[in-house]
Amino acid sequence: MTLNDLKRGEKAIILNIVTDLIPLKLIEMGCLPGNTIKLLQLAPFKDPMYLDINGSRLAIRRETANHIIIKKI
Repeated sequence: MTLNDLKRGEKAIILNIVTDLIPLKLIEMGCLPGNTIKLLQLAPFKDPMYLDINGSRLAIRRETANHIIIKKI
């Protein structure tokens, strides 16, 4: 399951990321295996996604979210 599969308000734990395809900035902001992630909001056409990762709030594109493997809580 990837981050794209989350629905608004759902939480998950990051299991794995494809580091070659994820911007370094996301990794620096806490997008790492073991961290909790929550989908806060989607833009009108569902891209980008507005997320909370361990207290850091950021927006990422669905293309990037497809490379983040998660497990729903």
